[in-house]
Amino acid sequence: MSTTIDSTDTIRLAFMCVQNAGRSQMATAFAEHERNCRDLDNSVEILTGGTRPADHVHEEVIEVMHEEGFALSKRTPREITSEELQSCDYVATMGCSTLDVDENARTVDIRDWDLPDPAGQDRETVREIRDEVKHRVGALFDEVTSSEPAGR
Repeated sequence: MSTTIDSTDTIRLAFMCVQNAGRSQMATAFAEHERNCRDLDNSVEILTGGTRPADHVHEEVIEVMHEEGFALSKRTPREITSEELQSCDYVATMGCSTLDVDENARTVDIRDWDLPDPAGQDRETVREIRDEVKHRVGALFDEVTSSEPAGR
């Protein structure tokens, strides 16, 4: 697959939610996969985190992502800083964040995906959320690899 990203440009993507234990972890795994499949390892940087990270990734998320071939059991939710977010070209929030990006900072294209929280949901619901996350990550990669990133 060809892209129009200049090899000297690095696009920074962030996937965040409050706990960084569900949707943002799924999005990060799918984004890492997309980056690898599209041979963008040197031009796309992926960040993830939460405003109040949990102690571990939700068990139901680990299980449904395992069905897709992703191992999330060893991942640990982390806090993401305002500075990290302000350094990004694109930030996808999952519908639950308290995102605060300085208006005077560089332009950050913020997408609120407004996805339901998978915590405590039945497996079928979590699968539906997973599939929607996968679709949105693919669409985001299609968009950012076919045009100049925001803030450039």
